[in-house]
Amino acid sequence: MSGDTLLEVDDLRVTFPTRTGLVQAVRGVSFSLGRERLGIVGESGSGKSQTGRAIMGLTPPQAQVSARKLAFDDIDLLSISPRQRRSLRGNRIAMILQDPKYSLDPVMTIGRQIVETLRTHEKVSKAEARERALAMLQAVQIRDPARVFDLYPHEVSGGMGQRAMIAMMLITGPELMIADEPTSALDVTVQLDVLKILDKLVAERGMGLIFISHDLRLVSSFCDRVVVMYAGKVVEQIKASELRDAQHPYTRGLLNCMPRIGFERHPLPVLDRKPEWAA
Repeated sequence: MSGDTLLEVDDLRVTFPTRTGLVQAVRGVSFSLGRERLGIVGESGSGKSQTGRAIMGLTPPQAQVSARKLAFDDIDLLSISPRQRRSLRGNRIAMILQDPKYSLDPVMTIGRQIVETLRTHEKVSKAEARERALAMLQAVQIRDPARVFDLYPHEVSGGMGQRAMIAMMLITGPELMIADEPTSALDVTVQLDVLKILDKLVAERGMGLIFISHDLRLVSSFCDRVVVMYAGKVVEQIKASELRDAQHPYTRGLLNCMPRIGFERHPLPVLDRKPEWAA
């Protein structure tokens, strides 16, 4: 692994046993990540979220995870113990999930959850942990951090809940952030605010970011590189700035399905799927 590479994924496979046999959710995914923003895009069921969860070690116990190489900062993630995984998770590697309503604990205040995350990984006093949590809430542009600190998740809006989630994941200063559709439950204007916060914090802290989404337009405008997944496989990797020159028919089809200002296209084209894409 080169000095600039944070994460290396080579031939990652995730398989789930079912009553009718084995289902391969992720099939031979390979990519590397430096201190950059990498977008993983694909439709529902393409394996993008399971790829992120396999990196985090959050795959259900019944699933089978294998890879030629799955390494973070030269640490083999498949051979380390569960205890070592837990020490990395939430500390050096963090993950923002897509809906704060289901990701935050409903019976704990937001501040207590952020403090718990920090004190799990660092030996700090309650007073220092509270101070750092308030500073982190301010960093994600929450106007009255002291008030929000004492609120429960149901007492805040979706956008504020997502900012609190980002604060909780960034409190330990991770080197790698995986954001799994962090804006899908938010309206368009709040989406842009959350993306600006993520962009600023990733740049300031020199982190690597994996941004998982089904929104190709959003990914292309926010990320440096794009990995396109279909049926559990990577079908194309391309610079975001060169996305219009994509070669794979699936990527071309996704681009063609997007509405364009100034063009009359009714109805919009429908993606014509080919069996060989999933082969």
